[in-house]
Amino acid sequence: MTTEAEARAEPLPFDESIGFLVRDLNRAIQRHLQARLQAHGVAPGAWYFLRVLWEEDGITQSDLARRVGMMEPTAVIALRGIEAQGWIHRERSGTDRRKVHIFLTPEGRALRQTLLPEAHAVNDMAARQLSPDEVQMFRALLRRARRGFPPAD
Repeated sequence: MTTEAEARAEPLPFDESIGFLVRDLNRAIQRHLQARLQAHGVAPGAWYFLRVLWEEDGITQSDLARRVGMMEPTAVIALRGIEAQGWIHRERSGTDRRKVHIFLTPEGRALRQTLLPEAHAVNDMAARQLSPDEVQMFRALLRRARRGFPPAD
């Protein structure tokens, strides 16, 4: 009889590893999304910042970095590039000079109409082998699996 510790030391085929399968799917999704974004002159890194700002324009630079899962110094570098593209502008807070708020420009706001259909198309690709009920269940299962881990900082 195999103990639990021995069973956990057994080889884990890639097609049985949740981590590998999720990573493999994510890589396919990211590759296709990146190609679609680049066709519009948008770098993949800019996408995540724009997505957050389309939902909550004017948040602080530190909150924006946290929301996209990036360290603030790294986010500052990325935001410089997005600002150089003319999609955002920064404003120092009038009440707390340490805070910088990030706002979309009209051009940055307009990208939403161009880029969100591309994201929907990639999501549709990921779901095309599934029924509508399976897609709904898949999303629910992914959310539930994520809840098994502590929140990211």
